[in-house]
Amino acid sequence: MENKPILEIKNLVVEYRTDDGIVQALNGLDLSIQPGETHGLVGETGAGKTTAGLGILKLIPDPPGVVVDGEIYLDGKNVMVASDKEMESMRGYDVSMIFQDPMTSLNPVMTVEDQIAEVYELHEDISQADSLKKTHEILELVGIPAERGNEYPHQFSGGMKQRVVIAMALAGNPKLLIADEPTTALDVTIQAQVLGMMKDLKDKYNTAMLMITHDLGIVAEVCDKVSVIYAGRIVEQGNLVDIFDNTRHPYTEGLFNSLPNLADRTQKLKPIKGLMPDPSNLPTGCPFHPRCDYVMEICSKVKPPRVYRDGAHYVECHLYNEENIKKGGVIERD
Repeated sequence: MENKPILEIKNLVVEYRTDDGIVQALNGLDLSIQPGETHGLVGETGAGKTTAGLGILKLIPDPPGVVVDGEIYLDGKNVMVASDKEMESMRGYDVSMIFQDPMTSLNPVMTVEDQIAEVYELHEDISQADSLKKTHEILELVGIPAERGNEYPHQFSGGMKQRVVIAMALAGNPKLLIADEPTTALDVTIQAQVLGMMKDLKDKYNTAMLMITHDLGIVAEVCDKVSVIYAGRIVEQGNLVDIFDNTRHPYTEGLFNSLPNLADRTQKLKPIKGLMPDPSNLPTGCPFHPRCDYVMEICSKVKPPRVYRDGAHYVECHLYNEENIKKGGVIERD
């Protein structure tokens, strides 16, 4: 029997209503994560990845953000109807988030140990001395000497600051960890170290993780399942083998084609033509059709259906309609 999902998002629709018009950030997002699973959410800048993460925490700024439709269940609890007080108790305990830039996530006038200890004091009925003891233990766990706990964020390097943020996120031992581009602000040489540490800590605590990224290398390194998001909607979803070896959606194919081939240095990159659509004026039909190499007449008129290759791997694309499935399964492309 399959475990109950730790996170379940159904048909989430989020708009940002501004003086310049309505920005459609999420357009019917569906996502499910099992306990202990690492799920990658991949897409270009502006695809709606961060909005999805903020939606889970109920931190979408209002105004201008408005949740128009959809449901979010976190460990069986309905986030959409939870009060502010209930959400405060859930953040850090049920779910935590690691943001892109560690400097903006830390209070510059509080010591590192005070910021982490605050998590324990909010969620556990323990003394200040005990919370400080736990803080020093988790600092050591993420590779920071406990004696550096009384220093301020500006005294740490970028990589060390990100370790502090990870320690804060893990302090409440959350059931779900949302990592929003956690290595973007880091030097390339320490990205692998931080990713390896996150993977080890996730395994140690059996924490489920939503890895928000545009980097397919990170996905290959740490994720079990992958959702490819475009214009606020999942266009392809499956496990690593499905996405990397049985790529179906033209957008997913484009993401892979725009990566350098280390085995063949002479092979030229093939970038996806055009730009991400303006979320305040999305194309009709399939939002990817203006950039697609396989575009058909139907693509500009009708929203593509969701077609399953197997129980877990699905794609939203007119190349895989019922007629094509009946002819012998999904279309194979070179």
